[in-house]
Amino acid sequence: MSQPFDLRQAVEPVMLGLEQLGQKPISEPSRGEFGTLTHLASGVARATGLARVGSEELVRLGSDCMGFVCVLDPEEIGIVLLDQARDLKAGSPVFRTGEILSTPVGTGLFGRMVDPLGRPLDDLGPLLGSKVRPIESPAPAIMDRSAVERPLQTGIKVIDALLPIGRGQRELILGDRQTGKTSLALDTILHQKGKGVFCIYCSIGQRDSSVAAVRAELEKMGALEYTCIVVARPEDPPGVQYLAPYAATAIGEEVMAEGKDALIVYDDLTHHARAYRELSLLLRRPPGREAYPGDIFYIHSRLLERTTQLKPELGGGSLTALPIASLEGEGLAAYIPTNLISITDGQIVLSPQLFQKGALPAVDVGRSVSRVGGDAQLSAYRSVVKELRLRYAQFEELEAFARFDTRMTSDTQATLERGRRIRAVLKQPRYETLDVVAQLISMLALNLGLFDAIPLEEMVAAEKLLHEAVLGEASASGLSTRVEKGESFSDSDRSFLESLARKSLSKWHPSDES
Repeated sequence: MSQPFDLRQAVEPVMLGLEQLGQKPISEPSRGEFGTLTHLASGVARATGLARVGSEELVRLGSDCMGFVCVLDPEEIGIVLLDQARDLKAGSPVFRTGEILSTPVGTGLFGRMVDPLGRPLDDLGPLLGSKVRPIESPAPAIMDRSAVERPLQTGIKVIDALLPIGRGQRELILGDRQTGKTSLALDTILHQKGKGVFCIYCSIGQRDSSVAAVRAELEKMGALEYTCIVVARPEDPPGVQYLAPYAATAIGEEVMAEGKDALIVYDDLTHHARAYRELSLLLRRPPGREAYPGDIFYIHSRLLERTTQLKPELGGGSLTALPIASLEGEGLAAYIPTNLISITDGQIVLSPQLFQKGALPAVDVGRSVSRVGGDAQLSAYRSVVKELRLRYAQFEELEAFARFDTRMTSDTQATLERGRRIRAVLKQPRYETLDVVAQLISMLALNLGLFDAIPLEEMVAAEKLLHEAVLGEASASGLSTRVEKGESFSDSDRSFLESLARKSLSKWHPSDES
């Protein structure tokens, strides 16, 4: 005679696993809270029964496959799988766990590489000192938010000068393949060393070799200790790739809730949109524009709305986002890029033409914008670079027309020469981020025209002399500290840097030396 089915015994392994993560089930599943698998596809499943199951609740399929509920229809439920469905088939049992989808968070994740469910991928043992937080959570209320006013220095001249980013901002990075999008984000992470900003790098569908290279670079530059890498690999089920940015955001939200600052990079949301489209089509949701489901805008808006600067009475923490999206043929009007542009607070557009010319980082200043702008820029920096963007835009326009006319006035020629030197100054090698004062002296030298007489091929050497001169002098005078605290740029500070710049570049200006 066969033994009667014992639901409690079947669910016990799931309960034990949740307890090991530090969670307690909301309610222990009671009799009748199990169902039957009716349909299985690549990454999704459908089941009947489970009348009391909730949206985004974890369920166990068969003996060892986990999933979460995504669709609640009257006749059946849709389940997104989080593991490979090796032994599942129609008729397999599906059990409730009583738990919503959660992930480990806390300082124990920094310095580690994990998947969206918090499982370590770096062979460094179990996570230590981690708590658990729901992967999906409501965005902070408007009344809980504060204005974005504190700068997030990237150490990249073209961004800090022309496209400043504030803590709590969402700045989209757009560009074709192989134009330096990830490099731009990684340099920003590297520049946060010693600045009290915790970083999360979320890789969605990137090759294992690319993720390994990112981890090696962060470790080599000493940035891994304050960075958490969340990885959803291409071979993972689409549900894992879909969850990756939400899990990474939950890790950043825990930092923000503790009154600290966090920076998160989503690399990239184009892969995320494709994973969600795959899930939606398998779950029989009708496609809309460009075969994407109708709620594709909503999944990204509810993700990026969790990024903010909290009020001081709530701890004053912040979560800054640098989402990345890929373009095809510089198509800014494509569906996913336009969605993200409308959600974020500005975009940094990378140009393949500038990349091919070696003007790195290849930021197209004319098509890029930061809607927070000078509000999140240091006072000293704002007073120096306020006219630089206009001059650079004039230069780009003149440069386009100058190809068709060899006869130019002396003023036009001078504008072109100044613009070429602005472009040369805005060039910056990877891993060579600069502090604020080093950037300031370069911008002051541009405004004073001290680079105008210097041949373009000697610009790198000239700027290096500037930075070497300011490195010790500014620290000794306390200028670096005052500028980084946001104090205004006094006339004496400006005169000090101007004289330092003239002295450093006296080799090309003999008359200034006399």
